[in-house]
Amino acid sequence: MLTKFIIAGTVYLAILIFLVRITRVKEKTTSNYLLGGGNVGFVIGLFTTAATLFSAFTVIGMPDFFRTHGVGAWIFLAVSDAMMVYGLIRVGELLRRKARKLEFKGMSGLMATTYKTKLAGYVAFGGAVVFLIPYIAVQISGISIFLNAAFPDAIPVWGWSVMIVAIMILYSETGGLRAIMYNDTLQGILLFIMIWIVGYNCINHFGSIESMFKKVETINEELLSVPGPKGLFTPQFLLISAIAIICLPFTQPQISTRVVIMKSSSALRKMAIGLGVVAILIILPTLFMGMYGAVLYPDASTQDFIGHVLLHDQASSVAALGLVGLIAAAISTSDSQIFALGSELRSLLSIDDKKAVSLTRLFIFIFGILALIFSIVSTEHLVLLARTSFTGTAMMAPMILVGILSAKKLSKLMPIATLIALLVFILAKLGVLPVKIGALQIELVLFIFLAIAVVVETVVLKKTDVETTL
Repeated sequence: MLTKFIIAGTVYLAILIFLVRITRVKEKTTSNYLLGGGNVGFVIGLFTTAATLFSAFTVIGMPDFFRTHGVGAWIFLAVSDAMMVYGLIRVGELLRRKARKLEFKGMSGLMATTYKTKLAGYVAFGGAVVFLIPYIAVQISGISIFLNAAFPDAIPVWGWSVMIVAIMILYSETGGLRAIMYNDTLQGILLFIMIWIVGYNCINHFGSIESMFKKVETINEELLSVPGPKGLFTPQFLLISAIAIICLPFTQPQISTRVVIMKSSSALRKMAIGLGVVAILIILPTLFMGMYGAVLYPDASTQDFIGHVLLHDQASSVAALGLVGLIAAAISTSDSQIFALGSELRSLLSIDDKKAVSLTRLFIFIFGILALIFSIVSTEHLVLLARTSFTGTAMMAPMILVGILSAKKLSKLMPIATLIALLVFILAKLGVLPVKIGALQIELVLFIFLAIAVVVETVVLKKTDVETTL
């Protein structure tokens, strides 16, 4: 398998080099380097957005999530993705119009302009950094551990991490956003093919989907219902997770940037609908993989289970393709997120464009090094950390949505309330503050707090403005 992996990896690297050469920009400006020219079509827009959403945690984390907690994950993911698509269509066009009117450079800068205070921009940028860097790091760490398990005598785990981050930074620094989007398209196609081959093989082991579920029922009937064998899928968990997923297009900067740079309203709508379809088609085979593991490897560790389902139980050519697909997924999503953090920083800079882009490129390198350091020491479960990342950035959604949708002069209430919510959420995750208040999870309490702030900002303060004017 090592020989086939080297061949497949070499082909993949050759394609990356080719994409860099055809997309490289000599004169790096905010428009052509950080925003990819701002004129993206439906096909590239669909694949690049999908690739930033579905990555290493999808291939490694979701099968183990289904294996451990059951099919309840499918229920809330399907509903949440459908609602996310609806929100993307309804609000995405408003974001696109407002962003282009205000010369969009990043969501942080847009919030600073909309609220007319740098505080809003700093809150948006700080929240993105705090929750995306660990998420990026765990993807890198997960792939590195997996590669080390596949080739234990090659290089250590940290060596794989360094190699992945080096490719990621070099590619991002050289090609810019357009190169990243083309890589996303390549990764998306590769991931889709690989995950369906493995998923089909898992079904084929049982003979049919019906036989697979019947076998799972004999092993652990609780896997086929909510709240699952470990009681994870409670109403609060499902609600909090749904909110986090629905808000992704506006709270994750790598996605919101892609929404803004779509070339037309029609392209945006097609991209949103296509994203919903792709989401279902990518997550579905991970369900088959999870049920396969629930029957054959119910007590195995995550690493052993994934090692079997992706490597040892597959033909060597499929296993090699799977390894390359995992590396591509990790690089594609991680470089998109790190590049987005650089773009967010640039949107807050009020200096000459050329100097701002140069400083942004420096910080893209710094963000990459931070992710590398974090990846070497991180061990948290991929899916649950992804959920923590999504939920953390979702705390910024009320502030961002008010900024997008409101046409009136806004106060500092939403940035301040959002900052408080982010600090409380972080302290709760660190164990300094309780994770529950009464019967409610802290995330739900904070969403209620932010909802009240939205009402005060949009109703009470708006009424006060009107009365003052009269």
